[in-house]
Amino acid sequence: MRAVVCHQAESHRRGPARPDARAGAGSSSRSSGAGSAGPTCTPARTATRPPPTSPVLGYDHFMRSTDHVVMGHEFVGTVLDHGAGTSRKAFPAGSRVVSLPVLRSGESVHLTGLSEQAPGGYAEQVLVTASMTMRVPDELDADAAALTEPMAVALHAVRRGQVGARDVAVVIGCGPIGLAVIAMLKATGVRHVIASDFSPGRRALAEQMGADVVVDPATDSPWASFAESKRYLTEAIALAEPGSRRHGQSLRAVPMLPWAHVMRAAEKVGATPRGPIVFECVGVPGMIEHVVANAPLLTRVVVVGVCMGQDSFRPSMAINKEIDLRFAFAYDPSEFHQTLQWIAAGKVDVRPLITGTVGLDGVAGAFADLADPERHAKILVDPTR
Repeated sequence: MRAVVCHQAESHRRGPARPDARAGAGSSSRSSGAGSAGPTCTPARTATRPPPTSPVLGYDHFMRSTDHVVMGHEFVGTVLDHGAGTSRKAFPAGSRVVSLPVLRSGESVHLTGLSEQAPGGYAEQVLVTASMTMRVPDELDADAAALTEPMAVALHAVRRGQVGARDVAVVIGCGPIGLAVIAMLKATGVRHVIASDFSPGRRALAEQMGADVVVDPATDSPWASFAESKRYLTEAIALAEPGSRRHGQSLRAVPMLPWAHVMRAAEKVGATPRGPIVFECVGVPGMIEHVVANAPLLTRVVVVGVCMGQDSFRPSMAINKEIDLRFAFAYDPSEFHQTLQWIAAGKVDVRPLITGTVGLDGVAGAFADLADPERHAKILVDPTR
């Protein structure tokens, strides 16, 4: 079986042992266990993106540069075989499936494509866990189905942001994850999405994915419209005198009106001041500080971009502006399933994200090409090439 192995930040094509569905519950061919294994799949398409290097708490098998890892945690495939105790009726041979990149091995759980213990989709075959596997609707082609995983990440981030239809959403960074967040914001009914990126190519893709306003931060600020709007508070002193600003002044001017109770009622129905929801999708040091320093008061920030180094920001700035800071990681099975159904139904169009396809021999070059934001967003890996 052909596969691409990553070692010391370099990709090498090799022919490791074929994954064995009989080896145990969610196990690769190099481990054993008891129980039932998921179906073995032939990946038809695998999405490429740089390997994550953020520390994973409580999991000691996350890939290191010294490991030999078959990467690829975004994939679609056809069922070849089944492990003991796995229902062949649910996933007959030849069925097209996608799977969460989570592989059970005995009592352990490993991250597919992100660990030596669970080889991923940069290969002709990959082992998946039956309980984490889903049938691909007949009307959905393999290219689009391969993007189920990254789009599920975006859906989870949007849900973490609790964005309402009338809220303004700001997406900082229009790489693959930022573009996916834009698509999911529009799919969930958000009416006004501002996208910001230095790259002309990525700004063009942001428009294709549904962004209502696209900003080049080299010449314009994604925060400018908030300073001009009466809906948002941009001066920290506004929080220090809530009873004398805007509606507070008029309420207190009406005799016998229990203005304090009215303000609490207004708060319950969302009629009090609030900020936009900002999605930080760049993931480099300094971006959280940038958002905290420039966003309006009461902004809710969802950090989606993975910063691979240490970072810092000024807590006093966030405190004075009452910034709500949240972080998003992965998704749950229901979000993964919903994403697959939305892509199949055309509610989410992922095709603009697919900018190239390579075979296993082209993986190393694909990573190099992805460094240029003007050339690519997502490159698919087709092991049959």
